[in-house]
Amino acid sequence: MPLFTLIKNGDVYAPESIGRQDILLSGGKIAMVASKINIPRDFADLKEIDAAGSIVVPGFIDQHVHITGGGGEGGPATRTPEISLSRLTTAGITTVVGLLGVDGVTRSVAELLAKARALEGEGITSYIYSGAYEVPTRTLTGSVRTDIVLIDKVLGTGEIAISDHRSAQPTFEMLTKLAAEARVGGLLGNKAGVVHLHVGEGKHGLSLLFEIVDRSDIPITQFVPTHVNRLSSILRQGMTFLKMGGIVDLTAGITPDNDSPDSLEVWRAISLLLDENADLSRVTVSSDGNGSLPQFDSQGNLTGMKIGLVSQLWDDVAESVKRNIIPLPTAVSLITHNAARTLKLLPAKGLIAAGSDADLVIMNRAYNIDKVIARGRLMVDNGTPVVKGFFE
Repeated sequence: MPLFTLIKNGDVYAPESIGRQDILLSGGKIAMVASKINIPRDFADLKEIDAAGSIVVPGFIDQHVHITGGGGEGGPATRTPEISLSRLTTAGITTVVGLLGVDGVTRSVAELLAKARALEGEGITSYIYSGAYEVPTRTLTGSVRTDIVLIDKVLGTGEIAISDHRSAQPTFEMLTKLAAEARVGGLLGNKAGVVHLHVGEGKHGLSLLFEIVDRSDIPITQFVPTHVNRLSSILRQGMTFLKMGGIVDLTAGITPDNDSPDSLEVWRAISLLLDENADLSRVTVSSDGNGSLPQFDSQGNLTGMKIGLVSQLWDDVAESVKRNIIPLPTAVSLITHNAARTLKLLPAKGLIAAGSDADLVIMNRAYNIDKVIARGRLMVDNGTPVVKGFFE
């Protein structure tokens, strides 16, 4: 990796538009952003990238990826494999949060932590949630609070399932206790301490969260419900949750063709949120990548199985720009600044600014990813991975 990398003449969205800028990278950080940066070619080991005519945005943050695999609802043969480094980087993802799902039996938090450290060693930034669908949930130390405080990569707990036939059917007391553990862990560890919640297609939707916010002292911002575009009824509850000061996470890849006929693509969900004057700065998007996408009939029988793609993250967010629903800075914020704020990763992540991590995506005017830089290292060039994982 060169001592310095100079990105010249890019149209920079930081994520707000700051016009044509040069960006100097050094030591895995952004050293300078200015309209003109001149460094003599013989000054030091310098790599120059001409980004003229290209768009430069912060590296994407995907806060919901089954990095060790997911699935298993159809038996051991339906367990999805671990994700590879290049699947993430070619999707523009430079920061990933790994999690367990329905299978907290054959998958473990220890395995999750090991995979996160592997991805970090291969060149991107990685974190995890302690836990799985069930409550009481899976941990490393026997306590969500202790996991968050003592283990550097643990940001909170998840993916805790509610309103789903595969969940542990958590009660008010059970989920409130878990949220309190995560909150105190976050305070003691100076972390987000969020409770990242899988919301299924069950009849109660977000009702349990409304009850906790109403009856307990847990702040609404402690909860991050995801898949809220799974059903229009859940999205309507999500609108109320937003107006109360909460945060909601949309899932890329959800479509009426592949999921419930009542589900909403990301662009359509954003359009409906705008119709209700929702604060999009409190909305994020994640991919549910590498997890299984099981399909069940009305009797709860498994009828099909697909795998989530992390590439859907940018594809779905970009679609909202192509359809003129939101401008590019707002779209980019959904998977950079907004996610970084939710996870308490600002200002290192989610920004293009001096002192932030050198995580960047360079794309063409059609919003196709050309280059990806993670912690100052070129990972993808011309859409092709130039750095691969150990077994790729």
